[in-house]
Amino acid sequence: MKTLQEWLDWCEQLHPVAIDMGLDRVKTVADRMDLRFDCPVITVAGTNGKGSTCAMLEAVLLQAGYRTGVYTSPHLVHFEERCRLHGESATPDALAEAFAAVEAVRGDVSLSYFEFSTLAIIHLMAHAHLDVAILEVGLGGRLDAVNIIDADCCVITSIDIDHTAILGKDRESIGREKAGIMRAGRPVIVSDPVPPQSVIDHAKSIGAELWRFGEDFNFSGDKLQWAWAGRGRRYSGMAYPALRGANQLVNASGVLAALESLRARIPVTAQAVRNGLAMVELPGRFQIVPGQPVLVLDVAHNPHSVAALAANLDAMGFYPTTHAVLGVMADKDLLAMLQRVHPMIDRWYFTDLPLSRASKATDLAQAWQAQNTRSDTACSVHASPMLALQSAIDAADPADRIVVFGSFYTVGGILKDGVPRLFAKHMPNN
Repeated sequence: MKTLQEWLDWCEQLHPVAIDMGLDRVKTVADRMDLRFDCPVITVAGTNGKGSTCAMLEAVLLQAGYRTGVYTSPHLVHFEERCRLHGESATPDALAEAFAAVEAVRGDVSLSYFEFSTLAIIHLMAHAHLDVAILEVGLGGRLDAVNIIDADCCVITSIDIDHTAILGKDRESIGREKAGIMRAGRPVIVSDPVPPQSVIDHAKSIGAELWRFGEDFNFSGDKLQWAWAGRGRRYSGMAYPALRGANQLVNASGVLAALESLRARIPVTAQAVRNGLAMVELPGRFQIVPGQPVLVLDVAHNPHSVAALAANLDAMGFYPTTHAVLGVMADKDLLAMLQRVHPMIDRWYFTDLPLSRASKATDLAQAWQAQNTRSDTACSVHASPMLALQSAIDAADPADRIVVFGSFYTVGGILKDGVPRLFAKHMPNN
């Protein structure tokens, strides 16, 4: 039998294009496999905050004693990260068997890498005796492979401009694609505080049970604690979620609304909510690694998420110099990303990424130079994220900070051998 890596290599060659939107091919194979869940399914779509929302849902439900399955994408380091069963990553052998199960019935249907792996992971989850399944949409919603499964509850997180060539060039168009995961008569949690009207209109047109941030649920808080109120339940005096960043309260609010909407089927206690939010972990989401200098890892890869990153960096306090390692896909709005964070960064280290669709470090440097208005900053180019990070470490003083962002592949390149601990030049490495 093929190993997981052999399956992944094979899948990459199977379909002529990497991204091929549409459900016909994947649904044909899913029907042959009789893919379905015998438990509640929560599907999460949105531009930013999907991974955090899935992680918080999983953490609370695990604390409540439920057997959970989670499908997220992309991964940071290892493909197995995409599928978590009962709180643990699936094993390579189990995933390899799931890929084989897809291939056994695929026939002459051509599947993209994402479609093939989605079917394999859903197959694995469907046979894992779950109490609840959590599915993260890969791209868009309406035509994403995940949408072959009818969600019992869907969550739509913040919506912003991204993947414009596929989803549309404005928030209304993008929102319309995200809204495609809704189902008639079932709850849809819209945690974006200012959602596109297209999302609201679609929910009403199909008769979905709409939960809107600011109307059906909300949060409040001070520097010490926060509170949440929904349609029939309140939580007060809660510690802030373990995931850092101002935007995480919005994500957590959507999570609590989703859990309230499904309370009749998967009830959770207040203690499970408190413990889950306090213990949740998700690498690469404003992840602060203590050391000298401090290291910040963030998968922010579009203007909206980079703006949140800039706000979070600003809230960290004073650092003499901020160094930034940046690698980005070529289809991103680089200029807008740079503009959001430019005032915060004193020294840039642009990096190549191991994908043909990534921007070259030299192109990133040229684009940065063209918009740079500061005389007190500089940049360099590097062949990999680790080489860029090493250059930043060599240049940094102990009191500085280094931020790595721009893509899952940029952060993943730093985490491939584990979380690095930085020690300043004068510090013993022990």
